[in-house]
Amino acid sequence: MTLGEEASAEVLRLLGPREVQKLGMEMARLSTIPRDEVAAVVTEFREESERQDGITTDSDEYIRKVLTRALGNDKAMALLDRILTNSDNSGIESLKWMDPSAVAELIRNEHPQIIATILVHLEPDQASEILKNFPERQRNDVMLRIATLEGVQPSALRDLNDVLTQLLTGGERVKKTSMGGINVAADILNFLGTQYEGPVTDFIRESDAELAQKIQDKMFVFENLLELDDRGIQLLMREVQSDSLVVALKGTSDALKEKIFKNMSSRAADMLREDLESKGPVRLSEVEAEQKEILKIVRRLADEGQIVLGGRGGDEGLVE
Repeated sequence: MTLGEEASAEVLRLLGPREVQKLGMEMARLSTIPRDEVAAVVTEFREESERQDGITTDSDEYIRKVLTRALGNDKAMALLDRILTNSDNSGIESLKWMDPSAVAELIRNEHPQIIATILVHLEPDQASEILKNFPERQRNDVMLRIATLEGVQPSALRDLNDVLTQLLTGGERVKKTSMGGINVAADILNFLGTQYEGPVTDFIRESDAELAQKIQDKMFVFENLLELDDRGIQLLMREVQSDSLVVALKGTSDALKEKIFKNMSSRAADMLREDLESKGPVRLSEVEAEQKEILKIVRRLADEGQIVLGGRGGDEGLVE
C-alpha cells in the first residue's frame, strides 16, 4: 500500500494466486494507518531483508537435494513433481486464479474422475469451495474418487487436456504423480465445514468403512490442538493474532482453553481471558473461518517439521 501502483503491481506479479488473494483481502480491509506505524513496518522489513542472503542458484538439482534433505525422499519426490514440472501446468495455474464458483461451473459436467483429478491439483481450501457448489451426490462421488486416487497417469492427463487448455501435458517429464489419496481427501474435508463434511464422510463410509476411518484418522481439526505438546502450542501462539485467537476459541472446550492459557505469559493469559469474557456471541461460520486460518498455520509448521500432528471433529448457529 505504500509502494504505489506500479511497484506494487510488479511485486504481486511474482506471487502465487492464493498469496495475491490473501493480500488483496488484507489490503481491502486496511483503513487509515498512522504514519509512525507505517514507518515502523517499513523499517522492520528493511532490517529483515538486509539480514537475508542472496539467492545464488536456480538449479533443479540444488532444489532436489535441499528438499530431500529437509523433507525426506518420499515427501520431496511428491513435491518435486509439482515444482519441477510446473511449466506443464498452465491450465491448472489458470484455475487457481479463478473464483471457486466459476471453476465449479466450468467442470461440473465432466466425469467425476476428471473432476477429482483436477481438484487434487488445487489448494485444499479452494477445492473445498468448488465442491460446495456441486449437488450432494456429485460432491460425495468426487470425494470418494479423490480418496481412492493413487496417482495420475499420463493417459488421465490427456483427458484433462480435453477439459482445460494445456492442463498437464504428457511429455517426457510426466510420470505418475502422487496426487490424490487419503491425505488429500482429509485436507479437503478439513476445509469443507461441518455442513458438508458429515454427508460426504457418511457416503464414503457406506462405500468403504475402512477407507472412511483412515480419512478421519488423518483429519486434524481445531480441538486436536489438545494433542500438541506445550512447545508446539508456544510455537503456534507466536504466529497467531490475538483477535483471531479470541474468535477461534469461542465454543471450544475448557481443556483446550486452559492448554492455551498455560502456554502464555500470565499477563497475556489474563488479557485473553478478559477478551473472551467480553466478546459477545459470534456466528459459528466466523469461528470456523478463524479456526481454519489457524489450522493453516498448524499445517505449515507441521510440514516444516516444527510440530507433530494427530486427527478430528465439528455445527451452525451462535457460539457463546
